[in-house]
Amino acid sequence: MQKIIFSFLALGWLLACQSSDLKEELSYPRIVKNTTQYVDPFIGTGGHGHTFPGATLPFGMVQLSPDTHISGWDASSGYHYTDSTLYGFSHTHLSGTGIGDMGDFLVLPYIGEDEDEPLDYLDKSTEEASVAYYTVQLKQSKIKAELTATLRTGMHRYTFPEGATAKLYLDLAHVLQPNWGHKIISGSLEIIDSTTIRGQRKTTGWAYDHPVYFYTQFSSSFELTKHTEKREDNRIAGESVKAWLSFPELKANEKLLVKTGISPVSLEGAQANLEAENSDWDFNLLKTMGEFAWQKELAKIEIETTNDSIKTNFYTALYHSMLAPMLAQDVNGQYRGMGKQIHQAEDDFTNYTVYSLWDTFRSLHPLMHLINREKSATWAKALLRKYEQGGVLPKWALASNYTGTMVGYPSVAFLADAAAKGIAFDVPKAVEAAVISSTYNEELSSTFAEPRAAYVLPKQLDFIDKNGFIPADSIGQSVSYGLECAYYDWCIAAMATDVGEEEVASRYDNRSQQYKAYFDSNIGFMRGKLANGEWREPFDPYYSDHNVQVSEFVEGNSWQWMWFVPHDVEGYIDLMGGKEAFAAKLDELFSADSEIRGENASADISGLIGQYAHGNEPSHHVAYLYNYVDQPEKAQLRLDQIMRELYTPTPDGISGNEDCGAMSAWYILSAMGFYPVCPGSTAYAIGRPVVDKATIFLENGNMLEIEVKNNSPENKYVGSVELNGELLDQPFFDHDAIQNGGTLVFEMTDEM
Repeated sequence: MQKIIFSFLALGWLLACQSSDLKEELSYPRIVKNTTQYVDPFIGTGGHGHTFPGATLPFGMVQLSPDTHISGWDASSGYHYTDSTLYGFSHTHLSGTGIGDMGDFLVLPYIGEDEDEPLDYLDKSTEEASVAYYTVQLKQSKIKAELTATLRTGMHRYTFPEGATAKLYLDLAHVLQPNWGHKIISGSLEIIDSTTIRGQRKTTGWAYDHPVYFYTQFSSSFELTKHTEKREDNRIAGESVKAWLSFPELKANEKLLVKTGISPVSLEGAQANLEAENSDWDFNLLKTMGEFAWQKELAKIEIETTNDSIKTNFYTALYHSMLAPMLAQDVNGQYRGMGKQIHQAEDDFTNYTVYSLWDTFRSLHPLMHLINREKSATWAKALLRKYEQGGVLPKWALASNYTGTMVGYPSVAFLADAAAKGIAFDVPKAVEAAVISSTYNEELSSTFAEPRAAYVLPKQLDFIDKNGFIPADSIGQSVSYGLECAYYDWCIAAMATDVGEEEVASRYDNRSQQYKAYFDSNIGFMRGKLANGEWREPFDPYYSDHNVQVSEFVEGNSWQWMWFVPHDVEGYIDLMGGKEAFAAKLDELFSADSEIRGENASADISGLIGQYAHGNEPSHHVAYLYNYVDQPEKAQLRLDQIMRELYTPTPDGISGNEDCGAMSAWYILSAMGFYPVCPGSTAYAIGRPVVDKATIFLENGNMLEIEVKNNSPENKYVGSVELNGELLDQPFFDHDAIQNGGTLVFEMTDEM
């Protein structure tokens, strides 16, 4: 009891000292269990999960983390668990992406001579990470490093060996994945006084035009001992700004503290962020505050299970699902818009970035529509603001840039699902934006500054309107685009119906049926079709080519892509020849040889069970399709296998790129026993829950309680399900039945 009382007294003091944003993050509506102990930030940092272990807050702007890997695919987050080389600690990172960016404002503590570019190595035996905290001892220098963060700031604490002069190396030119075109454009560093610096840098890469501003304070006076580029008065500027600082006044056994505020807007914004969120020098207090923030967010779902691996997997997945989208607005309300102009936000608006929509519309956003509806509304409004400022909905918004990454126009899937589940935003505006974003417009495309923005309204869309299908001999990615866009068109039709736009609804409903053009009934696969109507030859369903200019499929092959008709499963079943034929093809998918053919096969095809590829999102709904052909027991069998074999509490415990929470959100939903096969509809498909009990605390104060009776590894099949006291006669239920709370009771059995 004393601990609880102390915690809440401490929380009250914290709230009194912090900005309004942090007060909102830390306010507690109820006493909650502390589940932060089950979060392991190292999960996904090995293999090809591409996560990072550093300190951050839920959906925060700062991700203060070690950079150990800067080139190649596994440098996407700046860290790989197998590495020990340390380039330094930078303040921004992406979680689980297939492309790297960020890595802003690198800091490395060191001792000894001022080497040109000092390096050190992690003593892996001392490396630890938990929510809002990372620590490690450096192997060569014996320096102990500790990191924590607020929403917009980071704090370092360095303990130097006795008798050594403390030094820091600052690198404003540091980038992740320079071999993939990420490079520095300009940078500057200004000395304000003996304990304060500020500066900015601008990079180009995945985000074409990406400025970041910083304001940094040190707990001890420094001397500038060395620098690159030309110095004028107290300012150093150029393409490759680096500085070496010495702290001769730091006393023996005294720790060096470094705190930095960052901003996407201005130097003044970075300073304001630091002063609002990180005004004191109490590292432990800041760390505790971060733990409280995570405790509150993770408490949105409480689970019970006797299996510690499931508990670790679950809460780490919940943690990973709360890293993006990321805050992109200063405490004063200023933010950088898609037109690269600075805007002042209204009181009810907050800007966000890092929308990995092609990945996250499938599971992350449906999860948030359950547990964080207020954030969902904020993200929807921010997405529509990007449309208003830039002229089109983004596919993958990054630092106020159109990246044009991935397939189709996935923003509409997120918006349609939010609308279907009652999230409050301007749905008529969303329909307007969706129509523009799904229509080829060469003139509009030519107005974008970012070269990658040409892929936001690509030529594939022109073929959809004019041909009724995308010819494989005219342009790449034809089948993937055709299937994805048919689903997105259904999403547009659904939103248009809701707001009474009958003409739009009819037109897009017709377009949503174009998936049928790619199905070859003679062989039972989706495949490329030529402009003359003939099938493209040769055809091999096992073949993959990662080159999107020539391949018909994106990050996959025909085996994986043939199932993407979530909006018309019943129609597709008929097209395939009925339920028996459909089920047989699903069986074949999971039992097929796992060979992926092709010299340039996509590395994203991972987590294979037969040709089912759980490591990439297009496969995520597939096991649930057994429910539509009256064989839910096979779905339960495969889901049990996927959760047991492809999610483990180890660094390589995620079977593919984490993709900003998409892989993790799939696990959270599936572990509780249900999944949205078709975001944009309100239906959930029943699966195989692996937790014994789950309680979802809804924002309206109600609870959804899930109880799993007779649950065990052997009892992997669902004997019956009761929803709010009524026995389900089909393996589906509707969002409306749980929107205001309720009970979902599974009775498990070992009989198939």
